[in-house]
Amino acid sequence: RERETERERERRPDMKVSSLVVATLVVVAAAVIGIGHESQFVFDPETMHRVAKQAIADNPANDPQGIVDSVRSLLKKEYPDDIVDDSEWLFNNAGGAMGAMVVLHASLSEYVIIFGSPIGTEGHSGRFLSDDYFTILHGEQWAYSPGQLTKEVYKAGSQHLMSKGVAKGYKIPDEGCWALEYARGNVLSMMPFGLADLFSSTLDPVTLWQTVKVSGGYMLKNLLKGKI
Repeated sequence: RERETERERERRPDMKVSSLVVATLVVVAAAVIGIGHESQFVFDPETMHRVAKQAIADNPANDPQGIVDSVRSLLKKEYPDDIVDDSEWLFNNAGGAMGAMVVLHASLSEYVIIFGSPIGTEGHSGRFLSDDYFTILHGEQWAYSPGQLTKEVYKAGSQHLMSKGVAKGYKIPDEGCWALEYARGNVLSMMPFGLADLFSSTLDPVTLWQTVKVSGGYMLKNLLKGKI
């Protein structure tokens, strides 16, 4: 009996590790499977497109600031309880590209941001468990898929859909581009891509802290009020 007791004690650490691994896998599976259902969405791509086109129509084509301000105001009227109107601008480094963004909404299943660069950039789009709607407000975005020998060109007022599981190369030309970006699906799964360059390339602790504080903070706030 004493020998059996000793063997049981030796097995306990292995059992604890196994239990921890199983629990972690269960949490990850729940996050992947349980986030991104239609019932969890507040926004829709049609409204994003309509708001963007209205803001473009209401402002001169050479006034990106006016267009962006109009988008923020119009979205706040459409979704008064879900759009943040005082969020700060941040750098965004992902997939080798660099731009600036302002987060208007972030939850586990949706995000709404304004993203772009006044001097151009290019990189990998990322491949996600979410649909991404990139509506051009000012300038152009170029994109291509492997084997595609001519570029796709998206101009102001057009909406570029990056469907779930699809990846492309993209470029913002040197003249600059600003867009209203709306993602719906498993937004939580997009976070590693959005943060990886901060660890492997820029090593910018300020932007890392700001990104986690803003995006993570909004996700937590929305989760606490029942918005997944």
